[in-house]
Amino acid sequence: MTAFSKLIRTTAFRLTLVYLFLFALFAASLLAYFAWNTHRLITDQITTTVNGEMEEISDIFSRRGLRGLVFTIENRALRPGANLYLITTPNGQAVAGNVGQLAPGVMATTGWAETFYRRLDDSDAPHHRALVRVAELSGGFRLLIGRDLEERRRLFGVVRSAAQWSVLIVVVLGLGGGIFVARRVLRRIDAMTGTTQRIMAGDLSGRLPVGRSGDELDRLAENLNAMLERIEALMMGLKEVSDNIAHDLKTPLTRLRNRAEEALAKSHNEAEYRTALERTIEESDALIRTFNALLMIARAESGQARGDMADFDAAEIAKGIHELYEPLAEDNGLSLKVETTPAPLHGNRELISQALANLVENAIKYGRPQAEAQPLGADAAPSSGEILIEARRDGDQVLLGVIDGGPGIPTSDRKHAVQRFVRLEASRTQPGSGLGLSLAAAVATLHGGELRLSDADPGLRATLAIPARAGDGLAVPTQNPEQTTA
Repeated sequence: MTAFSKLIRTTAFRLTLVYLFLFALFAASLLAYFAWNTHRLITDQITTTVNGEMEEISDIFSRRGLRGLVFTIENRALRPGANLYLITTPNGQAVAGNVGQLAPGVMATTGWAETFYRRLDDSDAPHHRALVRVAELSGGFRLLIGRDLEERRRLFGVVRSAAQWSVLIVVVLGLGGGIFVARRVLRRIDAMTGTTQRIMAGDLSGRLPVGRSGDELDRLAENLNAMLERIEALMMGLKEVSDNIAHDLKTPLTRLRNRAEEALAKSHNEAEYRTALERTIEESDALIRTFNALLMIARAESGQARGDMADFDAAEIAKGIHELYEPLAEDNGLSLKVETTPAPLHGNRELISQALANLVENAIKYGRPQAEAQPLGADAAPSSGEILIEARRDGDQVLLGVIDGGPGIPTSDRKHAVQRFVRLEASRTQPGSGLGLSLAAAVATLHGGELRLSDADPGLRATLAIPARAGDGLAVPTQNPEQTTA
């Protein structure tokens, strides 16, 4: 396909042709209306002039007779730019006037007519056109008074010439503008097409070019780039999940198989078989919990849970989590407290509850106070074993937070800590899969919010910051969100 054929097949060029046709039609209609209105105005002026003169000359004939009429006509016919005058007898013979020749039958009927004529002093000149009125006088005489239409013809010719040039200029400028616009649009579309072809070939890092005009193509490119960033983030997440599953789940599966094999080889009675089966069930339950967490994260990140949004009070969620985990915290030597104020929220109650529960579980696991090395002679500050759950409204956001008094997470590790299957060195001795913070971050992102990790001095403050209403921030994130750290 040649460049010109591609150009004329573009939507921009076709739209330009359509608008060009409409504009040319409008211009032609406007000029035609102007020409018609001018034609009507000149004709009205002629008829008014001729009617007035006809009444005047008819009055002269009634007062002064034929001789006075002929005298008046002869005098008026000699004036420069005079009207057309002709007096004929009842048998059609010319008596006076400045008309030498008329179209046949003009004098036979009274009233208005448009006819060809020739003046007496222009015997060699071509025929002219005139608008005349014929009236019958007493005695059978007929009087013709008319006006040459050359002025109307010249004006119409000027309008017609202007219309032709105007249409020609409109067509030329329209085609030129259409080609310019189409080429500009085509270059941008070709650039977008090249980028999409690279993306289809597997290069997800490609982005559509965005100009500085801010037009609809730029807005389209920005939205597509946001979509591509989201797709790239999801694909990277999928790859990470696949890699993590391959590496992190291989160990418990291997351990599960080895225990089953060991039970077959070494167990000799029912009690030993039962013990082996119980340990196998525990390992299986842990794997099921891991897969359930992965499914919940995938559900949150894909936006499928958006259909289960409802209005509820986040304070009730916090109180329910407190009641559920208070015994577990006490078993671990910790005190679980809750502070809430009314915090209406629109979201997925199940996922937000699970996210807050994960934060509380992490606080119980890793929130034990640790004695810090003190300088010699310094008084050691007492450590608190309290974990605080809070729920409150802050502007247009609802904050669901968990604050512990443990060692916290170093600032350099916080961004890494929200990734799937990531377990920091301090948590290696605790049971878990490394998906708690990942799920909390995914739930916050689903609701248009974020998971914030910051110092509680001492300890860690983990906060779910979620827009209070669905319309405040439920847009699909444009990129893999990085959690706010402080």
